[in-house]
Amino acid sequence: MFDFGNSNNGQKEAISSANGPVLITAGPGTGKTYTLVQRAIYLIEECGVQPENLFIATFTEKAAKELITRITNELARRNITANVNEMYVGTFHSLCLRILKENLEYTRLKKNYRLLDAFDQKYTVFQNIYQFRNIPNVDAVLPDSGAWKQSEAICGYVNNLSEELVLPDDLERDADPAISAMGTILRAYQKLLNDNNLMDFSSIQVETYRLLTEHSEILEELQRKITHLMVDEYQDTNYIQEQLVFLLAGKKKNICVVGDDDQGLYRFRGATIRNILEFPQKFNAGECKVVSLVVNYRSNTDIVDFYNTWMATTEGAKFKFQWGTFRYNKKIVAHTQVKLSSPSVVKLSGVDDEDEWHENILKFIHRLKDSGKLTDYNQIAFLFSSVKHPKVKALADFLEKNQINVYSPRSDMFFERYEVRLTLGCLMLMFPRYVQGLENGDYSTLRPEHITYYRQCIMLANEHLLKPENKSLLRWIRQTGRTHVGLQGTTDYAYSGLLYQLFEYQPFQEMLDTDLNVGVVDIRPSRNLAKLSQIIGKFEYLHRVDTLNGKYININTEKFFNLYIRLLYDGGITEYEDDSEYAPSGCVSFLTIHQSKGMEFPIVVVDSLSNVPRTRNNDLMLQIEARYFKRPAFEPYDQTKYFDFWRLYYTAFSRAQDLLILTCNEDKRTPSNYFREQYGELQSVDGDDFQLTEFDFKPIKDVNLKRKFAFTSNITVYDTCALQYKFYKELEFMPVRANAMLFGTLVHETIEDIHRAAIRHEESEITHENIEKWFDANYSSLSKTEHSYLATQQLEAALKQVIRYADRQHGNWSTIQQAEVDVSLVKPDYIIDGKIDLIKGEGDTVEIVDFKSERKPDLEKSREKLEQYRRQLNIYAYLVEERTGKRVSRMNLYYTGEENGVPVVTFPYTKTAIESTMAAFDDTVQHILKKDFHHCANDEKICKNCDFKYFCRSK
Repeated sequence: MFDFGNSNNGQKEAISSANGPVLITAGPGTGKTYTLVQRAIYLIEECGVQPENLFIATFTEKAAKELITRITNELARRNITANVNEMYVGTFHSLCLRILKENLEYTRLKKNYRLLDAFDQKYTVFQNIYQFRNIPNVDAVLPDSGAWKQSEAICGYVNNLSEELVLPDDLERDADPAISAMGTILRAYQKLLNDNNLMDFSSIQVETYRLLTEHSEILEELQRKITHLMVDEYQDTNYIQEQLVFLLAGKKKNICVVGDDDQGLYRFRGATIRNILEFPQKFNAGECKVVSLVVNYRSNTDIVDFYNTWMATTEGAKFKFQWGTFRYNKKIVAHTQVKLSSPSVVKLSGVDDEDEWHENILKFIHRLKDSGKLTDYNQIAFLFSSVKHPKVKALADFLEKNQINVYSPRSDMFFERYEVRLTLGCLMLMFPRYVQGLENGDYSTLRPEHITYYRQCIMLANEHLLKPENKSLLRWIRQTGRTHVGLQGTTDYAYSGLLYQLFEYQPFQEMLDTDLNVGVVDIRPSRNLAKLSQIIGKFEYLHRVDTLNGKYININTEKFFNLYIRLLYDGGITEYEDDSEYAPSGCVSFLTIHQSKGMEFPIVVVDSLSNVPRTRNNDLMLQIEARYFKRPAFEPYDQTKYFDFWRLYYTAFSRAQDLLILTCNEDKRTPSNYFREQYGELQSVDGDDFQLTEFDFKPIKDVNLKRKFAFTSNITVYDTCALQYKFYKELEFMPVRANAMLFGTLVHETIEDIHRAAIRHEESEITHENIEKWFDANYSSLSKTEHSYLATQQLEAALKQVIRYADRQHGNWSTIQQAEVDVSLVKPDYIIDGKIDLIKGEGDTVEIVDFKSERKPDLEKSREKLEQYRRQLNIYAYLVEERTGKRVSRMNLYYTGEENGVPVVTFPYTKTAIESTMAAFDDTVQHILKKDFHHCANDEKICKNCDFKYFCRSK
């Protein structure tokens, strides 16, 4: 009998409904993740489903990591041995990327494609805006504004149209000039992606859909492999995601979708509530099992009753809308009837005075702390419709000035942080001509707020530099500025290089020297400096700036500050969010309601009570939707604003575990009519009936997500220099771009093409002519991505290595089993990751091969390097045996640069050596998990080539 543990009846039914379509409607706090985990275990333990046959889609990487962690922990608890490494678990985007990577040759994409994030996408369009502005009738589509705003509009349109699978041909044939222009915009955008081997987040799913619909053999293979699908947060899926789910499920129809229609918040991203509401109708009558989870384990009775009432009092004359068929009728029930004489839903007000409101909030937080009931500030979360609003930022500033730290990574405070302003100011001072232009008002692209901000940065830097203890930094900046003013030739650095040189001086030294075991507020300066290194590095990549040249130094500096940084400043930058921490200790959280979805806090303070339902429709897109979307509109346009408004605040109210507080600074418009009646009925936190002594606030839950570690990118880096690991891997500083390892990558990629042909049983295609075609295609995409090139002599040498490798096989490719194999293994505390170039062999015995695009070294002189390679191969051998059950007989290094001798170095497989390597691997991981980053490299060569040599030199 399956052990259902403490599952309630609804959860048991959901867990054991193994086959056919299943809809699980899961209200807030009803154990949705628990049920998903147990259902996966049930399929493995009771139904004999192999983990690699499971497909589980979530909406955030954090949720995916949590599922993997909890599934593997539960399997271990039950003493079930199962290989979960091949399980399809992730976000829709990550799962689609996996499918695309496994079948890249069947797509429009070439190797080394670049994935655009939201800013990259807009910036790419911005850089090519002339292509769009030349489209006939484009003025009827784009806003009458600057290029950046137009780029934002274009990206919004193409993302929406792409995910609804609207074709440019159809739009271009429309008689309406605006719709026809929209079709040409979509075509031009798609051409831009194709020509530059780019992919945005929308096209990840579109490319996967095309792959599956245009290549039936690939779809059939996936349908054979994936027998059961589970989709979390199904109310937030869009049209193309629904199509992908049903394609992959095929005739088996083993689709289990989980969600809460009352928490559908992502219409603005193309999500449609119809997917969850219409799911049962996708099948024959009675075929889909519907299970409702309504027992809430999160909130106390008062809170559950409050948000039940919120959803139930929407109909009738007062608000003029009805849910009708646009919601599953449900009533959430608290698991435990908590009997407190004190109310658990209260209000905290100011009266037409923001200062008073601030003081009242501060007073209440102090009261919570003084009562002894609050053990950590992280038990409090403030929820807003936006954390970027000036009112919200003012409250955060007030609390921080009164020694209450605020964690609000999405408040776009990045450019306001001291360390960012100081760094930008110091960088500007190194370019005196730029500063002079700023003072003279020479830059027409800068608005007054930009000029004010840059001047504030410069003033802050000057204040710092004029302190006696900073003489050496002042001297260096002045000298560097003089060098740049008189620059005739070329430097050996660019803007990134200057940033890393700054780290030799205070206060940057102190910021970077912070122990990573301290609180998030203390680490924030070093995190923000790392973010700045990424911003500067991305600029240098996009604009191909590797050094500073006398001819272009002024142009590039203006482009950096007046274009790139300006656009980022206008758009706002989120600060670092740590998946491993639910809510950082010592901080109250300021979150958007959207951001808080799926989270829970003992004390939740909901603000933004002045809001009212707003219509956000675009007339042109409504016309396109009516004519060209694959299905008609679902919810009535005149009521969607009400639906979205109620769902948003239902989500907010249901985050609270023990205490829900509605807060506002009361005036004529606040709270709005939509909250006024219920708000007015609430007792105040200052009321006699509200007694904090009755509450026992729960601690914040432990996340405990398993991290991934690979030998080359983690263990080797840490063993070489733990300090370097701290900066590059933990804080995520971007290294200064060195010349890409084009030669080796080009050889590897073309050998991979050979192996893929062999795996497809197309050995006849492995000819010199085809190898050269593959080689040229790889070089074209690689050089375009890396902005780097090889000399003719190097290209010829690389091609010779590949052809020599192919010739040495004498047409015998039969032993090849897998190439470029991503392998991973879940351990109790972490996940081991690796990528194996080649697995070959026959029967139950295999060999693993790692390719090196160089001459075979002297085995005696290179003992240390070969020992490192042997340890790496030991890890790969361990992963292969654990993952496949096949015995590894030999581990090989293949040197493609070896012309005459034997190109292979073979290491024997010995169990004791594997165990020893794994023990050392585990020991290193434990040091990393403890954030022990104190030892440094002892090798001068390593230090000489490290960006942090300036930081270490002063220490």
